[in-house]
Amino acid sequence: MFWWWLADILLVAVALPLVIFFLNKVWRPIKEIDHYAGDILEHGVLLTGTLDCVPNLIRSCELSGTARLNVTRYGLALARLLPVEEG
Repeated sequence: MFWWWLADILLVAVALPLVIFFLNKVWRPIKEIDHYAGDILEHGVLLTGTLDCVPNLIRSCELSGTARLNVTRYGLALARLLPVEEG
């Protein structure tokens, strides 16, 4: 019976603090990873909010192409109206 009690005391006095020590070594990185994951999630959601205007960029490219074509046609029409002076 004495050996049983001695083993219990050693278990509580030595093994339990070691388990708590190693658990603490693992727990801190887990908490940091959780913090970083939350930060990534928050900023990822904010980033997707800025991408809502991308379809408008496509429409803007189409409109600027149309405007460029119209300016070219206008310039050609002006060139036909104004006589070119040869010097």
